[in-house]
Amino acid sequence: MALIIRMRQQGANSRQRFRIVVTDVKYPRDGKYVEKLGWYNPFAPNEKNHFIDLARLQYWIDNGAQISDRVRSLVKTMAPEIVKQMTVKQVAKRVKARSKRKKK
Repeated sequence: MALIIRMRQQGANSRQRFRIVVTDVKYPRDGKYVEKLGWYNPFAPNEKNHFIDLARLQYWIDNGAQISDRVRSLVKTMAPEIVKQMTVKQVAKRVKARSKRKKK
């Protein structure tokens, strides 16, 4: 089961609010989800427009969940160290793959 952390639309089309959820990649955007991690309200004032449970977010990332681009930008504003950690892991993985290819 491939997991992704993404936004799920709530509310009317003219006043959208979003839940940040962990879901299977196969499920539709507004479909079933595994766990709710937070919310985002684009119509609220900037300092009160989003909330993410960072401990649970880190748990799911450590267990292999991917993050959508939109959620990554929200996390970057709240906790840039999590995004930096993810980037370091991705770079290390690429370096390891390159070194394996060069040995062959």
